[in-house]
Amino acid sequence: MSFYATIILALALSMDAFAVAVCKGATLHKPRFREALRTGFIFGIIEASTPVIGWALGLYTSQYIIQWDHWIAFGLLFVLGSRMIYQSLKRGDDCPCEEDAPQRHGSLSLIATGIATSLDAMAIGVGLAFLQVNIVHTAMTIGMMTMIMATLGMLIGRYIGPVLGKKAEIIGGIVLIAIGFNIVFEHLELFMYAK
Repeated sequence: MSFYATIILALALSMDAFAVAVCKGATLHKPRFREALRTGFIFGIIEASTPVIGWALGLYTSQYIIQWDHWIAFGLLFVLGSRMIYQSLKRGDDCPCEEDAPQRHGSLSLIATGIATSLDAMAIGVGLAFLQVNIVHTAMTIGMMTMIMATLGMLIGRYIGPVLGKKAEIIGGIVLIAIGFNIVFEHLELFMYAK
């Protein structure tokens, strides 16, 4: 995967965290930078860890299904992207968060939310094992992007509320699907070139 594809993937995976952080920020009274950074750090660490776990699981099974790797990566990206879009549309105008905390959110609440928003990154990690990418570099990029996006989401969430959060999830889902199609097209291109 190229540098730009890694950045785009990291941005797409951070959209869930951004959408949730927007809502978390919207529930706080004038969230401070320290609270936003704390949220971003928690989300980023979790989001960086889960693709490594998924990658390890995928690597273990890659020797058995290496011929189908591009289709597996496409399938995972397509399903996850579609799920993000579906859940965003299903919620309608509701914000994808449930808790209210006037001054700050509890650490356990943020960790639970971070895990919930990073499960797609674990599934992506499984697909990355089949693409033989540098998982440390990719995971660090995903974690850093998530930290930045979640921090920004907290800071601006109070002003933009659930509307942009919903759009962010839809955009993230579309980007994941587009990356999946790109993987298949690149593989088919290589296959045709090899012939």
